[in-house]
Amino acid sequence: MAPQFELSETLVGALSLRAIKSFLAAAKFKSFTGAANALSVTPAAVSKQVRELEDYLGAELFVRSGRAVTLTADGEMFKDAAQISLINLHQAAERLRKRIPARQTLTVCCSPAFSALWLHKRLPEFIRDNPDIELTVLATQNFISMEAGVLPDVYIAKLASLRDGYDSEHLFDDEVYPVCTPQYLQSHGAIETPEELLDRSLLDISAYGRSQISEHIDWKVWLALHDVDTSWRADIPRQLFTSNDYSGIVQLTLAHQGIALGWHHLVGNLVASGDLVRPLPNMTVMKNRGHYLSVRKDKTDASVCKQFCQWVKLQLSLHPRADEANSGLKNPER
Repeated sequence: MAPQFELSETLVGALSLRAIKSFLAAAKFKSFTGAANALSVTPAAVSKQVRELEDYLGAELFVRSGRAVTLTADGEMFKDAAQISLINLHQAAERLRKRIPARQTLTVCCSPAFSALWLHKRLPEFIRDNPDIELTVLATQNFISMEAGVLPDVYIAKLASLRDGYDSEHLFDDEVYPVCTPQYLQSHGAIETPEELLDRSLLDISAYGRSQISEHIDWKVWLALHDVDTSWRADIPRQLFTSNDYSGIVQLTLAHQGIALGWHHLVGNLVASGDLVRPLPNMTVMKNRGHYLSVRKDKTDASVCKQFCQWVKLQLSLHPRADEANSGLKNPER
């Protein structure tokens, strides 16, 4: 049952909208005269409205000094609340006046690397085709311990079960292979075997940052899976760069600084465009270690979530497969 209220205690005793407008104008111009000119009333009228508001609140909102006024601490607090309330009222009135439909909201959460290297490259098309959706993207490395009250509608992450109240479906398995620029390969020579990678500058994702990509793969692991001695022998000259920022590693790779491990869903478009190449055909496919699409159970049937999830799947279907990147390479799965 809706709560009951007395008309005299709410509407009749409510704050005066005119007084609030006078207060906000005075706060903006720091002068009752400036506020009066903006509102086309007299300074006395503004002063009277502000004084009545202060009496109603039982607090001084301004420090008066001659013709100038400055907000008190209570005034600053009330100004923020009043501005937000008037903006909400204005927007609601405009929707009614112009019959503007309310926009649907959608909050999507993913890793910083997925956001920078996959999602944001494709979002302009989604935003263009869905002008009625107000989209918020939250990029985080810590999906489990998010701020209190943050409840995304959709997750794109490596975990199938992030928290209660979500339904998940598998999107793709992790496919990992070495990548570098054509210029780097030209300057340092072709690579025939995985062992030859030990003589090159390797750009690696650190343990601290691997949670956003794939905590089970770094250069040592990848090389070991391809039967390469990973003892990092001291007699082999090597420049090894490590960072927890995978997007930064990709940028260093594009700047011809070395060879990185490429997660296909993040670098496949760069390989397809020729900005990056695969110096070796070897690839590691991590079954059951892929990415998942998770949707809040209470939003599963919401049209906005359905639209976004369908769009994500369509984009993935258009993404070139790893075995299509750098045509002519054989890609043994290890």
